[in-house]
Amino acid sequence: MLRRLHHDQPESFAFTPDNKAWAEAQITKYPEGRQASAIIPLLWRAQEQEGWLSRPAIEHVAEMLGLAYIRALEVATFYFMFQLQPVGSVAHVQVCGTLSCMICGAEDLMGLCKEKISKNPHELSADGKFSWEEVECLGACANAPMAQIGKDYYEDLTVEKLGEILDEMAAGRVPTPGPQNGRYASEPLDGLTSLKDHEEGRPDYNASVALATDIGDTIKRIDGTEVALSAPWGDAGGRPANGDVSEAVRDELMPPAGPQGAQGGRTPAEEEAPRDVGEASDKVSEAPGEAPEAEATGRPDEDVGGNEPSEEATEEARKVAPSGDAGGRDASGSDTGSSDTPSESAEESEPELLSAPREGGADDLKKIKGVGPQLEGLLNEMGFYHFSQIASWGPSEIAWVDNRLKFKGRIERDDWVSQAKELDGK
Repeated sequence: MLRRLHHDQPESFAFTPDNKAWAEAQITKYPEGRQASAIIPLLWRAQEQEGWLSRPAIEHVAEMLGLAYIRALEVATFYFMFQLQPVGSVAHVQVCGTLSCMICGAEDLMGLCKEKISKNPHELSADGKFSWEEVECLGACANAPMAQIGKDYYEDLTVEKLGEILDEMAAGRVPTPGPQNGRYASEPLDGLTSLKDHEEGRPDYNASVALATDIGDTIKRIDGTEVALSAPWGDAGGRPANGDVSEAVRDELMPPAGPQGAQGGRTPAEEEAPRDVGEASDKVSEAPGEAPEAEATGRPDEDVGGNEPSEEATEEARKVAPSGDAGGRDASGSDTGSSDTPSESAEESEPELLSAPREGGADDLKKIKGVGPQLEGLLNEMGFYHFSQIASWGPSEIAWVDNRLKFKGRIERDDWVSQAKELDGK
């Protein structure tokens, strides 16, 4: 299927304040120089906010990550999870059309969508409330046929049941997701044949349906305030790296410490276990704004639990630890000159800096692979405007620039110097 951007695009895009805080927190999950790995969650949150991905939204995310626009466009146009055209204001219906669902009646479900929504996929209904499409396997084969509507699965569907669901949603109500034929989960249609004692005293819904009903955002646009932000922490004290979190979610983002102190009541084994993506972090020991003990000591060789890592782990941390922010400054904005943790990388030597471009104007530094609009702006602010400047960098100059860039390690990984030499010779 050919995937192109929609012909009618909005003029601009911006995350809501809470979604912006969420997005910036996601970026801190990745090591310096690897922020581009946050591209999918950020595009997904942009889509959750607007319902679909517009070109301004894709470019906005690219700028946040310091990527060339084409890099973000490649991701958005590759994955079918991203909608590149407007979807229904109430819900977008994705009917599974793969083998199990097709055998069990998916074609009839799609026929209903053609009647009730629009003749063709990706077209809005007459009232603009719904849109639909056929998708590949969504992994609920035991409950075929099924459809994903908004963020949740509706399984064991019939034409009549899907029609009722759409009518309910059009009227402003959201039917309970999950199996629609009375099944609890994916047990045999004629009932359990083993573990029957588990039926007694079980919750009303299976875990997936319970989560959907608890959160209540099945077909709701996400502006960041409906559910707790799943934020990684920027320092040992449990504060988001940007520190910009709305009052509405601060208590849920920063719960009080549990009996295990900084671990919020989790055992070491639980702390190592993977977390659910929707679970707010509980690795907090201090109230908002209160400096954590580990941070105050300035000892990089201790983690928040007081455990000393191995020498190899400490050495590895020293190699990747950033020196303050993009300009080598501490949180107060003062120039630190160096990080708290000495680096054993090459000695720094300040390269040639310019206060303004030379005669003829600045070069387009975005032609260097790995340099997007944000990085070009940072380089210009630092005093780099021309390919010839970058082409002249040696190891010590690279170290100087690397320690002042937000995306540490990218210079050597993308080989800016060789690229600049080639571009400068053209």
